[in-house]
Amino acid sequence: MVPVIPSIALNNGKRLPLFGLGTWQAMNADELKVALRVALDAGYRLIDTAEIYQNEHVIGEVLEEYFKAGKLKREDVFITTKLPFYAMKPADAEESIKKQLASLRLDYVDLYLVHCPCGMTVNGVSNGMINTIRWKKNIPSSMEHQDIEHIDTWKVLEKYYKSGQLKALGVSNFNGKQIQALYDLAEIKPTNLQVELHIYWPQHELHDLCKKLNMTVTAYAPIGSPGRIAFRPNEDWPIGSPMEDPVVVELSKKYGKSPAQVLLRHLLQREISVIPKSTNPGRVKQNIDIFDFQLSSDDQKKLLDVKTRVRLFEFRFGAGNKHFPFDDVDLTKKGNDDDNSI
Repeated sequence: MVPVIPSIALNNGKRLPLFGLGTWQAMNADELKVALRVALDAGYRLIDTAEIYQNEHVIGEVLEEYFKAGKLKREDVFITTKLPFYAMKPADAEESIKKQLASLRLDYVDLYLVHCPCGMTVNGVSNGMINTIRWKKNIPSSMEHQDIEHIDTWKVLEKYYKSGQLKALGVSNFNGKQIQALYDLAEIKPTNLQVELHIYWPQHELHDLCKKLNMTVTAYAPIGSPGRIAFRPNEDWPIGSPMEDPVVVELSKKYGKSPAQVLLRHLLQREISVIPKSTNPGRVKQNIDIFDFQLSSDDQKKLLDVKTRVRLFEFRFGAGNKHFPFDDVDLTKKGNDDDNSI
């Protein structure tokens, strides 16, 4: 039986599903097509992507297949995508939005996010080589910082919001000060923040700020992104595995659910939207099987009280940028400058 996915209201009346499919690392087109079909058939109605993931065209192909076959209507599916950091200049942002809509084969996207607060050029271009930049392992790139004010980029997004091609706007990987500053200047207020969020990095202060500003929160890496190391094995990744935490393992046994299911259920009960990534059909089906149980308030508290704190995604490629968002990252420590964005 296909579950009914709960949703949360955005500030413009649209509703964001609290559960969906993340697609970072999903670079193999055939595997992603299979995963998308399994997900849509299992009841997933939120698909999260980004230009930098290099898979919008694959998602567009599968969506068109389902729409033409009458399996789903456009309004049944919520699509989130993101403006890449190398398209932050207003003219580049405009070009990127048009190309992303074309890649997705859609007249509109439901939620469009500024992916990262740090504007940059890659290999000497900003957006001129969009869809050819390979931001993945084994492809070297040289990046230069750009000093671009967020409100200037945001005004382009507002234009396409007003045209109906972007149904809601938000940001990703921004810190609290950056969110508040943009919120104060924006005509169309941001309605969603997507950030790394799991029991080891619970983002309580940011979540409280978003609630104050009537913004929703989406958690990427909600189970700790276990595939990140295999995806970029040469990366100097911070160490942390929420799925192996003793409290999670204990609750997994108690509820007869996988550690991933416990972690996802925990965030759902915090009213945080989750987008676990998988292209494994079995795990895609397993991840959505979280609507037949509820964690007790005591068990929720156990997870909230976990003491381990580790940010798994440090965005070291943005070090030195005027808008680098993370004060907690030790930039004196040697790291891989070609660190992947999520």
